[in-house]
Amino acid sequence: MAEVRFLPAGEQGLVIEFGSTIDPDINARVHQTAHLLKEKLPREVVEVVPTYRSLMVYFDPLFIRRTEMIQKAEELLQSAMSVKEQGTAKVVNIPVCYGGDFGPDIAFVAQHNGLSEEEVIQIHTSKPYLVYMIGFTPGFPYLGGMSERIATPRLEKPRTQIPAGSVGIAGGQTGLYPIESPGGWQLIGRTPVKAFNPNSAKPFLFEAGDYLRFVAVSSAEYAQIYTEVEKGSYVPVTGTLAGGAVLP
Repeated sequence: MAEVRFLPAGEQGLVIEFGSTIDPDINARVHQTAHLLKEKLPREVVEVVPTYRSLMVYFDPLFIRRTEMIQKAEELLQSAMSVKEQGTAKVVNIPVCYGGDFGPDIAFVAQHNGLSEEEVIQIHTSKPYLVYMIGFTPGFPYLGGMSERIATPRLEKPRTQIPAGSVGIAGGQTGLYPIESPGGWQLIGRTPVKAFNPNSAKPFLFEAGDYLRFVAVSSAEYAQIYTEVEKGSYVPVTGTLAGGAVLP
């Protein structure tokens, strides 16, 4: 494991770097440290922002100095390293209607990789994806673990308007657009589920550290789920991941 670095970020910020690569073990340490800081230092720590390989910590200088913040973080890191966690992770099912008007670029993704559209869908839905971090727009997940068999370059000319719920591929990454926005990803489908709903008591459907599992649905199933979502009666299907296996 790479040596942890502590970097100043303004008067109230501290960046904790755990490495220089995108790696699930490094990301797990990021989220574990974020959890410990919020739990053990609720008065001193104002906010934590996890990324792929680092953690931004905003602290209150009225309660703790930067040198003390670093010392406390180092102590928590040592205690975390001495305990091997065997917990489970939340898996959120994301129903997706692939192709057609919902996925106008799926044919190109298939052609680029020498596959059929059905094979693209099978590969894309074959495993859960770790949510490394949230960013770009509210609820936009940066996912890891997509198969290189369906990796496809971004659009040469980004679209100025992409519908909310669109699922896409950009290089070796996949993800979904929680809100309508510009973007250059190859669109392969769309989900009727709202990843971000500002009117809900819980605005975000998932958070960093969770897993997403894309599930192919028909256009009829999409319409039914869409109706339930609009009525507020839709209940997301979730499971857990333990030891690499997804449990219902």
